[in-house]
Amino acid sequence: MSEKEEQDLPMNDGPSKPAMREALVAAAFELFLDRGFEQTTVDDIVSLAGVGRRSFFRYFPAKEDVVFPDHERSLAEMTEFLDSGTGEEDPVRHACGAARLVLRMYAEQPSFSVQRYRLTRKVPGLRAYELSVVWRYEHTLAAYLRGRFADRPDGPLRADVIAAAVVAAHNHALRTWLRSGGESDWVAEVDTAMAFVVDTWSDRPAEGAGDADQDDVVVLVASRKAPLWRMVQGIESALGESRQD
Repeated sequence: MSEKEEQDLPMNDGPSKPAMREALVAAAFELFLDRGFEQTTVDDIVSLAGVGRRSFFRYFPAKEDVVFPDHERSLAEMTEFLDSGTGEEDPVRHACGAARLVLRMYAEQPSFSVQRYRLTRKVPGLRAYELSVVWRYEHTLAAYLRGRFADRPDGPLRADVIAAAVVAAHNHALRTWLRSGGESDWVAEVDTAMAFVVDTWSDRPAEGAGDADQDDVVVLVASRKAPLWRMVQGIESALGESRQD
């Protein structure tokens, strides 16, 4: 073990964890954009970040993972959101709500997301890696929908098709926003895409039909510490109740 690696170990305890992880991501993208992904090694990244190789592999199993550092958290939030359902909500709308969380993750870091998009377009290996990430989202949505459609003869087929539709609609909205350089209205993009899925696949009547001229205002009071999915769930619940009145 090198002296640098020995000095690096204690830094992984406590509040320095996020800072080190972010430093590795920042160093990696600086090098990727300057030299290219294939020409950049893990040794180059840790050298620029000022840490040892052991620290890199503690956070990222491979060089490709540093390009997608936020997807594990996003997948966990999606899973938690899906599991938070009461069983009474429209499963298609609930799945679409989960997809919104993923696009919000991209929108929270517009510059980084646009850089990553441009990088993945140039590196075939990263595009393949990205497809594997997308599959995990689709698999998670399909598993939730299979549970909700378990009493239907076409349940498994319906779940898989709707999950694929949600992911395709999400990716359309995401790519539209990314191609604008992160300048377009991502909320409008994802709302339009998800509305298309709901209108196509939901068994329940379209919400808001005949109310186009009426503006509804929803006020949500929530703790700052409340998870994002809980706030989304609260808004969806309030909208659903108001439209049933």
